[in-house]
Amino acid sequence: MSVLVVGVSHKTAPVSVLERLALDADGVEKLVHAVAACEHVLGATALTTCNRIEIYAEVDRFHGSVERVSRLLCELSDEAPEEVVQHLYVHYDDGAVSHLFGVASGLDSMVVGESQILGQARHALRLGQEAGTIGPALNVLFQQALRVGKRVHAETDIARAAPSLVSLALDRAAADVGPVEGKKVLVVGAGSMAGLAVATVSRLGAAEVVVASRTEANARRLAEQYDGRAVPLSQVGAVMADADLLVSCTGATGVVLPLEVVAAARVGAERPLAVIDLALPHDVDPAVGDLPGVSLYGLARLAEEVNEGDSATDVAAVREIVAQELAAFLAARRSATVTPTVVALRTMATGIVDGEMQRLMSRLPGLDDGVRAEVEHAVRRVADKLLHQPTVRVKELANETGAVSYAAALAELFSLDPDAVEAVTRAEGI
Repeated sequence: MSVLVVGVSHKTAPVSVLERLALDADGVEKLVHAVAACEHVLGATALTTCNRIEIYAEVDRFHGSVERVSRLLCELSDEAPEEVVQHLYVHYDDGAVSHLFGVASGLDSMVVGESQILGQARHALRLGQEAGTIGPALNVLFQQALRVGKRVHAETDIARAAPSLVSLALDRAAADVGPVEGKKVLVVGAGSMAGLAVATVSRLGAAEVVVASRTEANARRLAEQYDGRAVPLSQVGAVMADADLLVSCTGATGVVLPLEVVAAARVGAERPLAVIDLALPHDVDPAVGDLPGVSLYGLARLAEEVNEGDSATDVAAVREIVAQELAAFLAARRSATVTPTVVALRTMATGIVDGEMQRLMSRLPGLDDGVRAEVEHAVRRVADKLLHQPTVRVKELANETGAVSYAAALAELFSLDPDAVEAVTRAEGI
């Protein structure tokens, strides 16, 4: 069986397309079930973030499955299918493995190295498991991808990109409103990026930090860690009226701060306001940047600057780790494909030895037990030695490139029962 990935992300589509494809939790679950019900699809799950939606499917045929899965993604948008399909990307088999390892390592994120993607990959695995739509191949693949992501963060400094993003944004904003010290800061959101923003402005000496979130309990929990205060999302306009700096980084699928809300808050305002939008799709209406006294800094431009900076060395180290892990995983997977054939071959040999020993005992019923045991031991050793080299070599050859199926050749040479090989395959979960 092979793995198919069909997706769309910030690398292939504009924000407007990503916004139209955004799904809530119920929508994602329905999509996964729809994919799992497709012909040629044996298992499925979805990896969704603020800047990507990817379907991972275990399939027994590429053509047919890729067309149907692509159609399901296109149907999420109210646009014509051809407007969406041009932004889709497809990865298959080894390419799908490579892609997921890169995603889990943060290489494919807008902010290279951000650690949130690990939690999102873990959620994709759990989604498929709870929905009962994920099979052995996808389960093993996602488990390994999570291990690769953890190794990347343990052995490199790639995770420093996210703090660098916040610091860079504050440096850019300082040109308009001055240093953070002594300023009033409003942070909209209560996730990991919001937590990083609150921690950073607090460390830099902000006079007041206010946190707003759709979930007031989360906002309160974050604000209390840094002696700030929390407000409901409905009060953002009132707080913004005398704020110097606004940082927004929610996980919402639509605009959180529309133009009219910010414009109303700015009526009569004398001090400038710097708005940092670290969300994708964006939290803040881009037209806000045209308001008098308001400067807007978006994620795309900030991320581009961070990724071109000091993180380049870390990215190279991460790519090396991903390449190592990919080679090891693919080698193990190819070796595993011949395991059912090897097991069936050894089972056949054991059966032959058992049959010959029974025939010997029927001809020599008075054979001494000790002699019988020695004869059986010798015969089994001969069978093991004859099979040892072929089974070792077939596993080695399975890792070499080429179109030859050495497992099929072995099965043909020894006339192995296909049903016996298939039975081992089911038991192994391959």
